[in-house]
Amino acid sequence: MDLTVIAYVVYLLISVALTIWVARTLSRNGRIFLADVLKGNEKLAEAVNHLLVVGFYLVNFGFVALYLSQDEAVVDARQLFEALSVKLGVVLLVLGVMHLGNVYVLNRIRRRGAMDREQVPPVPPQGWTGGPGNGPWTAPASGA
Repeated sequence: MDLTVIAYVVYLLISVALTIWVARTLSRNGRIFLADVLKGNEKLAEAVNHLLVVGFYLVNFGFVALYLSQDEAVVDARQLFEALSVKLGVVLLVLGVMHLGNVYVLNRIRRRGAMDREQVPPVPPQGWTGGPGNGPWTAPASGA
């Protein structure tokens, strides 16, 4: 069998396995984060989590498939390892960048939600805190 074909098979096996492992890890550990971002709405968090995983798979598998081809033929074991290291390194970098992008966007949503929650006063306003004459304090009389 041609070493180039072996490189393709090994690249596909490792890339697919890494993508599945990363997606499962992010999905499992991201549920809590999503529930916080979505203010405790567990059903919505689960739905968003599933959609993110599907999108993650589509983008990463698409990239892995597009990055499969190689211009040079692999003729020895050294070239096999070099080709695999470059291809797998790029796949790992893409997985990492996608993960950081997801975390960044979700963190922005979480911060916006936290800011909205902070704008609501912790206690209802009291009637006597308005303007002059509405509370226990009165302005001093002018012209003594």
